[in-house]
Amino acid sequence: MAQEPKNGKSDERSEGDEGFEVAQRLKEEEELGLRRPQGLLRYLVPIIALSWSLFQLSLSSWLLLDSTYIRSIHLAFAFAIVFLSYPTLKRDVRIPGLRWLGEKHKIPIADLIIALLAVGAALYIAIDYEGLANRIGRPILRDMVIGSFLVIILLDAARRVIGPALPIIAIIFSIYAFFGPYMPSVFAFKGVSLSRYVSQISLTTEGIYGIPLGVSARIVFLFVLFGSMLDKAGAGKFFIDLAMSLLGRFKGGPAKAAVLASGLTGMVSGSSIANVVTTGTFTIPLMKKVGYPPKKAAAIEVAVSTNGQLMPPIMGAAAFIIAEYVGVQYLEVVKAAAIPAFASYFALFYLTHLEASKLGMRGLTKAELPVFFSTLIRGLHYLLPIFVLLYELIIPRHSPDLAAYRAILVLSVLMLFQHVVRGKFHGDVGFIEGVRLGFFDILNGLIAGARNMVSVAVATAAAGIIVGIVTLGLGGLITSIIDTLSQGNIYLMLGITALACLILGMGLPTTANYIVMASLTAPALVTIAGWQGFEVPLIAAHLFVFYFGILADDTPPVGLAAYAGAAIARSDPIATGLQAFSYDIRTAVLPFMFIFNTDMLLIGIDSFPLAIYIFIMTCVGAFAFASATQGFFLVRNRWYDFVLLLVVAWMMFRPGFWGNLVGLENHYLSYLIGVSLYAVIFAFQKVRQKKQSMRSA
Repeated sequence: MAQEPKNGKSDERSEGDEGFEVAQRLKEEEELGLRRPQGLLRYLVPIIALSWSLFQLSLSSWLLLDSTYIRSIHLAFAFAIVFLSYPTLKRDVRIPGLRWLGEKHKIPIADLIIALLAVGAALYIAIDYEGLANRIGRPILRDMVIGSFLVIILLDAARRVIGPALPIIAIIFSIYAFFGPYMPSVFAFKGVSLSRYVSQISLTTEGIYGIPLGVSARIVFLFVLFGSMLDKAGAGKFFIDLAMSLLGRFKGGPAKAAVLASGLTGMVSGSSIANVVTTGTFTIPLMKKVGYPPKKAAAIEVAVSTNGQLMPPIMGAAAFIIAEYVGVQYLEVVKAAAIPAFASYFALFYLTHLEASKLGMRGLTKAELPVFFSTLIRGLHYLLPIFVLLYELIIPRHSPDLAAYRAILVLSVLMLFQHVVRGKFHGDVGFIEGVRLGFFDILNGLIAGARNMVSVAVATAAAGIIVGIVTLGLGGLITSIIDTLSQGNIYLMLGITALACLILGMGLPTTANYIVMASLTAPALVTIAGWQGFEVPLIAAHLFVFYFGILADDTPPVGLAAYAGAAIARSDPIATGLQAFSYDIRTAVLPFMFIFNTDMLLIGIDSFPLAIYIFIMTCVGAFAFASATQGFFLVRNRWYDFVLLLVVAWMMFRPGFWGNLVGLENHYLSYLIGVSLYAVIFAFQKVRQKKQSMRSA
């Protein structure tokens, strides 16, 4: 009998290890590709990746190039890594002569040739820059052949890296561009010729080489590189330990620590899956240990990791593209996104507390947790490059790429000498060995950053095909179609847009989903609302699309973040995804609210005290909404609790509506009515809680 628990623990540990391996494999497949060549060829992709990172760092320091050259070279590097790292087919091919299609242990000659041709096609716009500029709209045969090949090879690259969804959408739009004149009248489009299509998509900066790829090349790369180097330096483990030392002792503490750790990691991570695997490996087993069921432990980690891309100041790759599309400073995007993002995260803290209360959980003991001050001191240097980044962005307001470059320089110095400093205290590493370890940490970070960028570069380029087709004249037609489908009802229009983002986002990375939906629907939202006499700021429409693109990461049946979390927790992926989405309803409601209440985006609000007041009231609304949707406040809700909590949430999210309803000149007073009602609900539930405690006693 004494041996049984030991065996149980061993089984649990082996299951956890197996789950971690599955999750790690999902992460590696997303970031590194499926192919692991042997021999000397295994160094080829790392050398290309290292060269790409050094090129991007040069652009922010000493190298001056025209933006078209930068975008062309950026795409060429991405193509080289794609066709050398990702086989044509994921499954093994047994047919003699075609086995190279699924080859994962070496780089076939065919893929080497394809990679060279793809790189040449990507560089063509830079090689013949002056010639193409002189014959805009009049492509010669060579232009047509190379331009057409670029579209085809880009679609194949996107299929290999991010799956078939984006290529299929791009193909449908391309077919529509050619056959528009033959469509039913409501969908009819004047159509384009092949020469105009190729010129627009492949030979100018209106399509593949458009704004999204430009932002990817100038800004996004450096932030992804910064996040990768921070991870290689060991900051991920530090964030987790720090969060556990702060919050682990509270009720459901590991879940609260997961929220904090994933929020810190997500600020500089553009991948929900990477966030799940990095933090979930530690937090999910601890959540299960204190009593969370596997499905809920995984779902909490998935929800917080997905929401990590909402967190200022980085907000994933799309934040910089929003700034370019809307035509505002990057800090304006951060300002607009701040209240919804932080309110969503505070509500998730609260939600983990509700779940812990429902399940009657405890926290971890002091002995089970790292010591806060020793943890903080041990990893304090990881915070320095983040502070440098924030300082550069906020105080002197340098460009995002320059800010990221300087933060990377500071981080590189820390990485180079951190092993030496640790060796001084522990005596296990000498100076030369410490510098050598630090140097290889930097190299690995540079390589990992470039490999992590492949999916973003390819996605932004492929999404540029759709953007280019829309700018050929489809924009007005799309607005008309959305107006017809929604029958001019702005609520129905928002619902259609949100649903489209979720469906598309199941198969697209967040950035690609945002680019596609922003080019299709964001201008339409603004235009159709204007027809009805309702003003929707452009940045609100873009953030609306951005939010639902992120939420697609945990939407079943394709939410890969849910699969990674479920693998670690040993739970059902679909059930985990559904549970995570139920947690994320609190995030899904916010975009609908800030469309109608732009105070939440701080549009036209420059008073810091007023901004804090709005933030606190928004948090109260988010807490009330979370209590209503989770069926629990202090005790389990009754039907009238549910209704009253939703009323409180509505008052907090739409104070103007309620202010007008009761005739208040200052609609901010509606917040006080909502808070008073919230206090009344709390008081009644407190009485019920005491009665239940007395009965159980």
